[in-house]
Amino acid sequence: MKKYSKLIALIPARSGSERIKDKNIINFFGHPLIAYAISAAIKSKIFDKVLVSTDSLKYKKIAKKYGAEIPFLRPKKISKSFSSDYEWVNYTLEKLEKNNEKFSHFFILRPTNPLRNHNTICKAWSMFKKNRADSLRAVEYVKQHPGKMWLKKGKFIKPLLNITIKKQPSFNNQMKVLPKILVQNASLEISKTRVLKKYKTITGKKILPFISPSIEGFDINYPEDLVNLRNKIIKKKIKLPLIKKLK
Repeated sequence: MKKYSKLIALIPARSGSERIKDKNIINFFGHPLIAYAISAAIKSKIFDKVLVSTDSLKYKKIAKKYGAEIPFLRPKKISKSFSSDYEWVNYTLEKLEKNNEKFSHFFILRPTNPLRNHNTICKAWSMFKKNRADSLRAVEYVKQHPGKMWLKKGKFIKPLLNITIKKQPSFNNQMKVLPKILVQNASLEISKTRVLKKYKTITGKKILPFISPSIEGFDINYPEDLVNLRNKIIKKKIKLPLIKKLK
């Protein structure tokens, strides 16, 4: 008999973003940025709960209008720019557990990826179920290779990685001969809730890579990212998902 899975979507939205003020609720083609993450989670139809984790009453009101649950606010002490994901995820799931709400898996769907598709969420879940892993993380191939990166040491620089190909250091080789390197993006993460207690991290040890569709891996962190993505959507006529707002 298969064990029943109970899933929760966690959408982090602290109010203290520094590079873009109120980034998570900034207007993006007529809706606050956070609405796209909430909508994708709801449309996937795989979650028992779609929860926004925020420290802001203003954000709470906005998130509720788009169908998310915010049963409590996140404490300010774990909503800082240096706070780890483990802190707010563990806090949220422990608080829910005290109210007799237990989940087998949690997803993290960050608001900074407005083009994440609900079908992608379902594909990632399907992939995760077929593999024995602690967690899954969305990744993409790097464009700026770490084999050509440097650390400054005093007046000089040293290579970040010690890779040799054809008896030549990586930084003296062409990109196509360098090993394929993946970098994480903020599209989605899946993890078993038990890894929180076992490893004191949100990922555990066995982490599956999920290659994101290129446009869905676009992460808004800086003002120029916001401008670039808006321009790309207009220029390439990319269709944004339809967003439903509750009355």
